[in-house]
Amino acid sequence: MRGVRGWTVAATLALCVTAGACAPPGFDGAHDLPLPGGADLGDDPYRVTVRFEDVLDLVPHAAVKVHDVPVGRVESIELGGADGWQAEVVLAVHGDVDLPADARANIRQSSLLGEKFVELAAPRAERGAEARAPLSDGDLIPVSRTNRHPEVEEVFGALSLLLNGGGIAQLRTINRELTDAMSGNEADIKRFLSGVEHLVSDLDAHRDEITDALDGMNRLSATLAGRREQITTALNDLTPGLDELAGQREALVSMLSSLDELSGVAVDVVTRTREDLVADLEALAPVLRRLADAGQALPRALEILPTFPFTDAVLDGIHGDYLNTYIDVLPHAGHSEPIAPLPLPTTDTPRPADEGTP
Repeated sequence: MRGVRGWTVAATLALCVTAGACAPPGFDGAHDLPLPGGADLGDDPYRVTVRFEDVLDLVPHAAVKVHDVPVGRVESIELGGADGWQAEVVLAVHGDVDLPADARANIRQSSLLGEKFVELAAPRAERGAEARAPLSDGDLIPVSRTNRHPEVEEVFGALSLLLNGGGIAQLRTINRELTDAMSGNEADIKRFLSGVEHLVSDLDAHRDEITDALDGMNRLSATLAGRREQITTALNDLTPGLDELAGQREALVSMLSSLDELSGVAVDVVTRTREDLVADLEALAPVLRRLADAGQALPRALEILPTFPFTDAVLDGIHGDYLNTYIDVLPHAGHSEPIAPLPLPTTDTPRPADEGTP
């Protein structure tokens, strides 16, 4: 009875598919038929769109797994993406599955010749990272976070290339040459690796400075690009000057050669007159020392010398056409008699005829 019932169901399904008489509205082929088994989506599943560069032979209703546990299924596969040549796969996931918004999607194979399924996984958590938002309905996993495992055909093709003269002999030659090169040089290789490690450590320690330098170079490049016309004009203006220098190259070379000869002669003269020059400087040293001892007295004396005897102090006593002068008369040492006052001239005193009019 069980065999008859199974045959009846199979025959009815085949008849419905062939004739299309019992096809429900929106029926689009055998992919729309429900399959037995599969993951339980629950009462409130959410849907996520995943973009792949290549989905291989993934088909709708394929399983969606997290840690090899079925949590959903593939609902549809269509072309999409920015260029229209990427595969957009819509996944229906059980509502209780908690994944971060930056989850990754990979296409895997259940066994060597088994079916394809989509594996969802959270990225590796970084220490000290902040809590991430959960994956929710309508989210998109871009191509940058998707991948696929190699196909069996690809593995066998690579193995065939390796075995059929593609690399075994070369690997043996490389191994022998490396052994010959490293034998006896272990200490040098160890020092070299230590130096490389130290260099990498220093570069990592100065990562911020290197980044700032690259940013500075980027800003400089942008500035130079913005002033391209001025730079072009400056280079064009330099062209006549460079042509002139190129035309006078022989004269410049001759001048430099003459300067080289002059410098040789000057060095020879200085070398031969060194003793005389040192003696002259030593003889000049006392004079310079006395000038230094004179200090400010020498400049003041030089100020009075050109105007002697009418110095700057005399100028204050000149009023018009006469000069006021004060004379201090002191007696000679040992002279006790008072000095007689000088007689003042009067208008009654006769003057000699040869003195003229006062």
